Amino acid sequence: MIGVMGDGSRGAEERGGEGIQWLADASGEVGGVVFARGIPPEELARRMGADPAAASGPISGTEIWDLDIEVYRPGDDGDGVIRVGEADGWSFAIEYGDSTGGELLTEIARGGVEVVHFRPMPEQPPALLDYARDGAVLCGFGLGEERWRWGREPDLLVPELVAANVLEADGVTRCASGGAPYAGVRRRTLGAVGRRFGLRLPRAVLGELRLPAYVVRGRPGLEPR
Repeated sequence: MIGVMGDGSRGAEERGGEGIQWLADASGEVGGVVFARGIPPEELARRMGADPAAASGPISGTEIWDLDIEVYRPGDDGDGVIRVGEADGWSFAIEYGDSTGGELLTEIARGGVEVVHFRPMPEQPPALLDYARDGAVLCGFGLGEERWRWGREPDLLVPELVAANVLEADGVTRCASGGAPYAGVRRRTLGAVGRRFGLRLPRAVLGELRLPAYVVRGRPGLEPR
């Protein structure tokens, strides 16, 4: 596992960390990222459908692409794999292939667990972000479409989005982007969410940082340790 120490009372950027803004540029590299507070990484994997006894030895973010992951399989589920770790009090799962984070969001969040789920959605924009707690989705929206929200408390993150110059004070009108590229606007939203919840994810998780991996769906070529 990785453990990134920090003072949770401050934003990740203030601590010299990388926050999660960089995920705005990670389209195509991952299928999604699940953050969960209140359970260890192994339990997060189990709630996403993994066999807790069937973790692989730690593998890197580059080695994952050497696996035989079939994303689409006619008439059947594709293969889903996750790599798990922990940073600043949040467990996380990096999703690859036909993973389960979006389908099992409320299951992951049961028992008072908090969950933030980011999906890049490069083939069908916008990227999506959901926040769930205690078995329910409280707030969700598309990045770039933050004025259209869902969940039990759809306006929960409006103050953070206003403070980050994503939305005007009415919670509906988008702030002028000043010609910033779409990825830049997404970074502002991810930065606001990251600061709100104290989320941090080192870029190294997609590179050479080695983390335990689990199969959550299908039958990819992942050897148990």
